[in-house]
Amino acid sequence: MTVEALAANQPETFYRGAGRIAEFRNGPALPDRPEDWVGSMTSRFGLAPAGLSTLADGRVLAEAIAADPRWWLGPDRADTGVLVKLLDAGQRLPLHVHPDRRFATAHLASPYGKTEAWVILSARPDAYVHLGFARDVEAAELAGWVDGQQTGAMLAATNRIPVAAGDAILCPAGLPHAIGDGILLAEVQEPTDFSVLLEYEGFDLADGHLGLGYDLALQCVDRRAWTPSRLDELRGTPARLLPEAADEFFSARRLRGGDRLERGCSVLIAAAGAGRLIGEHDDLPLRRGDTLLVPYAAGPLLLDGQVEVIRLAAST
Repeated sequence: MTVEALAANQPETFYRGAGRIAEFRNGPALPDRPEDWVGSMTSRFGLAPAGLSTLADGRVLAEAIAADPRWWLGPDRADTGVLVKLLDAGQRLPLHVHPDRRFATAHLASPYGKTEAWVILSARPDAYVHLGFARDVEAAELAGWVDGQQTGAMLAATNRIPVAAGDAILCPAGLPHAIGDGILLAEVQEPTDFSVLLEYEGFDLADGHLGLGYDLALQCVDRRAWTPSRLDELRGTPARLLPEAADEFFSARRLRGGDRLERGCSVLIAAAGAGRLIGEHDDLPLRRGDTLLVPYAAGPLLLDGQVEVIRLAAST
C-alpha cells in the first residue's frame, strides 16, 4: 500500500469548534478543536511543530518527504505546495486577511503567501461568509478601525455572502474575510499560517500582526471595493469546482465512483458515501469522513462505488 490514511491532526487555535470534525471523521477526533490539518508540512506560525502531520508509523510527514521527496512528490517538487484543512466554525471567525506572495517574500522570508479556497461540506440554514469590502476603504480608516477595534464598522463595510453545502469559493490573498458560524468546510491554501487579524478583541491572541506591527501588516490588505460581479468570479462553474484564478496556486476537483485520479501527490477528503480506491499498489475502502494522502508513487488511481471525494493538490 502506498496511500496513507490519516488520523486527525488538530493543533490548538484561538476560536471554538462545535464538534463537526469529530462527527465527520471516522477515527478519534477532539470535538472542541475547530481545525484538522490534513497531510500538513506546515506548522502553526511561531508554534512549531504544532500543525505538522504524523504518519501511521510515527514518522513526521515533513521528515518522511525530506528523506524521499521523489517517492512522495514526484520529480519536480520540494514540498506538497498546499495546506489542506477541515475547518469547523463553532463561532464566527474574526475578520482577517492573508498576505500575498510578494508581501510574504519581502517581509516574511517565504515564497508562499496564503491564497485559499473553501469547499462547503455542511452549513446551517442562512450560513454566510464575509468576503471583501463592499466599498473602497482608505488606509487611515482601516487603521482606525483596527486600532479602536470597531468591529461593527468593519463588518458593515464587507460583503456578506450566503453559502450552502456544495458551494466552493476562492479567497485571494489580501482579501478581508470571516467565516460565519455553523459551517464545516474543506480548505485548500498555500502552505503557510500567515494571518493578519483585523479583529482580535475577545479572541485569545498573542499577536495579530505576524510580528510586523500593524503599520506594516495592514499594507497587505486589499482595500478596494469588491462588487457582486467581481465576487461572482470567485466561484466555480458546473464544469469546474474553482475558477481559473485558482490554477496558479492549487487545484480542487469533485470526483465520484468511476472517475480516475491522475498521478500526483494529493489529499483526498471523502465527502459522502462509500467505495474503494484502487490502483497498481492500492486497494482500500473509502467512506465519508476519511482523509487520505496520495503520494506520487501511487500512480493513477480509480474510484469505485457510491462515493464522492474532494481531491486537493498543488498546481502542476
